[in-house]
Amino acid sequence: MEHVHLAVEEDDLYSGYNDYNPTFDSEELENDAGFQQAVRTSHGRRPPMTAKFPGTAIGSRPLASSFGSRIPMASSMGRPMTGAMLDGAARPMTAVRAAGYTSSLARGSTFDPLGQSRGPAPPLEAKNEDTPEEKIKILEKKVNDLIEESCMAQSMGALQLALEKAKEAGRKERALVRQREQSGNADHINLDLTYSVLLNLANQYANNEMYPEALNSYQVIVKNKMFSNAGRLKVNMANIYFKQKNYPKAIKFYRMALDQISNVHKEMRIKIMQNIGVVFVRMGQYSDAITSFEHIMSESPNIKTGFNLILCYYAIGDRERMKKAFQKLISVPLGIDDEDKYIPSNDDASSNMVIEAIKNDKLHQMERELKTLAEKYIMTAAKLIAPAIETSFATGFDWCVDMVKTSQYVELANDLEINKAITYLRQKDFNQAVETLKTFEKKDSRVKSAAATNLSFLYFLEKDYDQADRYADLAMNADRYNPAALINKGNTVFVKQDYEKAAEFYKEALRNDSSCTEALYNLGLAYKRLNRLEEALDCFLKLHAILRNSAQVMYQLANLCELLEDPQQAIEWLMQVISVTPTDPHALAKLGELHDGEGDKSQAFQYYYESFRYFPSNIDVIEWLGAYYIETQFCEKAIQYFERKALETYKDIHCKFPENVECLRFLVRLCTDMGLKEVQEYATKLKKVEKMKEIREQVSSSWLSHIYFKCLHSSSSTKGERLSARMRSLPASNEPYEASSPKELDVSYVDPLGPQMERPKTGAKKRVDDDDFADEELGDDLLPE
Repeated sequence: MEHVHLAVEEDDLYSGYNDYNPTFDSEELENDAGFQQAVRTSHGRRPPMTAKFPGTAIGSRPLASSFGSRIPMASSMGRPMTGAMLDGAARPMTAVRAAGYTSSLARGSTFDPLGQSRGPAPPLEAKNEDTPEEKIKILEKKVNDLIEESCMAQSMGALQLALEKAKEAGRKERALVRQREQSGNADHINLDLTYSVLLNLANQYANNEMYPEALNSYQVIVKNKMFSNAGRLKVNMANIYFKQKNYPKAIKFYRMALDQISNVHKEMRIKIMQNIGVVFVRMGQYSDAITSFEHIMSESPNIKTGFNLILCYYAIGDRERMKKAFQKLISVPLGIDDEDKYIPSNDDASSNMVIEAIKNDKLHQMERELKTLAEKYIMTAAKLIAPAIETSFATGFDWCVDMVKTSQYVELANDLEINKAITYLRQKDFNQAVETLKTFEKKDSRVKSAAATNLSFLYFLEKDYDQADRYADLAMNADRYNPAALINKGNTVFVKQDYEKAAEFYKEALRNDSSCTEALYNLGLAYKRLNRLEEALDCFLKLHAILRNSAQVMYQLANLCELLEDPQQAIEWLMQVISVTPTDPHALAKLGELHDGEGDKSQAFQYYYESFRYFPSNIDVIEWLGAYYIETQFCEKAIQYFERKALETYKDIHCKFPENVECLRFLVRLCTDMGLKEVQEYATKLKKVEKMKEIREQVSSSWLSHIYFKCLHSSSSTKGERLSARMRSLPASNEPYEASSPKELDVSYVDPLGPQMERPKTGAKKRVDDDDFADEELGDDLLPE
């Protein structure tokens, strides 16, 4: 107990905590000889530290044991302490070897944990590419690269290059297999690489329509039992048989593929069954196709299958099932978000930014395309089954409209009503079309604008320009941004020769829709009428950049170049017109006229002659050809053209005066001399006219005789003399009485348009007039696709 000190109450219990032990002073380490020696070497025992103050744990003082004895101990088990020297040799310091210490260093060596004293590392050994393993790896990499290059070429449309790369990959893969066999590594063949090479080669054969080679390649894969899931490729083989129109084999392979695909892969099975149904449709086996499509609609309904099912029911004429299928079609869920999701709110700025970002992203575009496709199928199905499901077309269409109104496609109901009006137009029932369109006058603005646009179009075709103008205004008031309404308004102003105002409407339509080709075409016509030829040329050049193969546009460009006194450029444009419509007689005649103006008679003759071949009734062409033969001293050939000219002249006279006997006699004689088949037609007409003339003469003679005898018995001799004088003033029986009788002419007059429509067709296409309106400018909404 002598070493035990009891605390006195007066002692400070917290004293000594602020005392500083210089042993822990890191700033004095530079002056600590023991530490510096330990730093310089990793061997040897650190010399005993001498405490500056008594009571430290380190020193030469003996340790007290539990038995009270004090014996100096180097370690608890009598072994030397770590880092101690035994017989002059340093003990290995294994615990610090990873830090750079080694047992081979002697005392006093430099501390170099990074091994910088050994100098730079030796260079890496070069790979020995001569070894079989390295050769195999290099060859495998080349095969993979060739497969990738083949796929990239196919994606860019270079099908032939893709096939060549695939063949080269196949050759190198076979060389790889042989090399493995020679090196004794046949068991390590890369089956995935072989499968990829064969599959890519088969696909490239199929893309290049080399179907027998593709089938052979697919067959190699399918028959190899080492390839897992190779049976799915029978779908590809069935697709090839379908393209070859070998429908029974296509059905067989589709069914084989279906048997090898488990029910887990439901979507793939549905697609294969849809293909089977399509093949049955091609084969005309509608009952089997219906079985496939009905199963799909019960398991996983989709728009295409629903539409195909309606087509099959329509083919077999099943009215009730057509109705049920249409109801299923409009109830198919599309799985897309509502458009209201993309309407920004005024409160949250961050949400508005997100909505702006996703408003036109790829996903939203896909949704719009899916919705557009669904609407197209529904509209087509309604137009198809409407006449078949009810006793009348109108009743059937009304049923379809009612069904659509109760579905998710409510907005399609109005479009169906407009299509109903268009169908009336195709049936030439204009009154019903107008009545149907007039029902939209009280609907919402978009539908009202579309209906009014179509009504304006109808009245414009009927040349009722006041009504056309009225409904064009109505369409514009309902929707000022409707380009078709603005075009119709411009057209009604155009026919009133107010070209400046018409141009303003066309330009407004272009501002609303810069891709509106009808507005651009009509704007060019308006500038042309205003003699602003350069601006008109600019319009048609822009239009030509959009419609590269439009004969109307190119003809307008040629005409403008001619007006701008650039005949060579006009000839070039007309040559492009001929390349698109090689049988247009008016364009050929115009080319002949331009070459004639340039002094190239031979080239002019070629185009005039081609024009005459396609349309032998053009008087100007006939006259030019006849004059050309006279100039070249071929009078016999000139006679043929002048005969043709005379024939066409008499035909025109006959159209205006169909009962002129002398005209018919000349037509019969000319047709006989020229050996035309029309001679019989004109001979028959001549006989009828002569017979009619005889009957009229007989009726006229009997009527006059009756008047004469009546007057003879009832009148005096003076009246008889006046009657005799009146009789002498009448024409003789051999004179045509109808020539002096306007009433008879009025009674027997035939509309000249009749015989013109009855002329034999020459096979010529409709010529492109200088100021024809674009065919589509009025029907922008009339015939929607």
